[in-house]
Amino acid sequence: MPVSPHAKNAPKTQSRKRKSVVIGYRTSRGTMFKGKIEAFLRSPRALKYAGKVQLIFTSPPFPLNRKKAYGNKQGEEFSRWLADLAPELRKLLTPTGSIVMEMGNAWEPKRPVMSVLALESLLQFLRKGELQLAQQFICYNPARLPSPAQWVNVDRIRLKDAYTHVWWMAATDRPYADNRKVLTPYSKSMLNLLRTGKYNSGARPSEHHIGKKSFLRRNKGAIPANVLTITNTGTGDAYQNYCRANGIKPHPARMPQALPEFFIKLLTKKGQLVMDPFGGSNTTGAVAQKLKRRWIAVEAEEEYVKSSRSRFMRGKAKADDPKRTAKGPRGSRGGAVHP
Repeated sequence: MPVSPHAKNAPKTQSRKRKSVVIGYRTSRGTMFKGKIEAFLRSPRALKYAGKVQLIFTSPPFPLNRKKAYGNKQGEEFSRWLADLAPELRKLLTPTGSIVMEMGNAWEPKRPVMSVLALESLLQFLRKGELQLAQQFICYNPARLPSPAQWVNVDRIRLKDAYTHVWWMAATDRPYADNRKVLTPYSKSMLNLLRTGKYNSGARPSEHHIGKKSFLRRNKGAIPANVLTITNTGTGDAYQNYCRANGIKPHPARMPQALPEFFIKLLTKKGQLVMDPFGGSNTTGAVAQKLKRRWIAVEAEEEYVKSSRSRFMRGKAKADDPKRTAKGPRGSRGGAVHP
């Protein structure tokens, strides 16, 4: 019986589809997938995680009005692309799960005018996914270099852009959260207040009334504000040393570990599943592993997948020592976060 030309082509097409998302490596708690997030969400692999992800934490390629090395889309194209992902990502969440997204600012090309693209993109994502904005955060980096350089350093008509937007979103009004997991140390003045038991109680001009014992209870720390001060100045960490030693191009827009750590502690419990759909150098996965959460990450660029393995090296393993690094797709589920 003659074989249909469609039948001849079918296995190759199916094979290409299967290979569009592959396992980059595994650790004892997580898996890095190599492939585009759109392909992952369409694949059978995504079905495995439907309704099981407690936190999606990510920083997508920023919606800059210029092309960058890490493959960002631009303008309205970015907003539409990101919004189209929202309904599919929502399907992965548990009933009390959250999506936290960091996004930087953008400026109009060749103009000292800020673009509203970042805010429009977040709003479109929120609406398309039928999500609620649980809370908005600001991540302030006091060590960030002055930018945009032309308007800040040369013409001296603007101030340096030193923060990013961080939106905490959820499908419900009451996603799981516990702010007792992210308490900060008491200030000296608060410690003195607790020691002496003295402060100005009574009515305030704001019409609030402060009781005589309102601030005398010790709560193991202060509740943090929604302005997070986090520097990102590391230049000689294990990740970058690994990239240099192996001739691998490092990811140019790595997030500080303190950012995902804050939200993983706030919004998940040990053993729950954390996902980063734009894995990059897999900071999110490494932090989740350290905090004893399970994790999955998706990254399209093979070089970034390769370099991110260094975040799971054991001890002072060399780059060419596979027995002491996270296992590849055919290996066991070994590997551990370097302390």
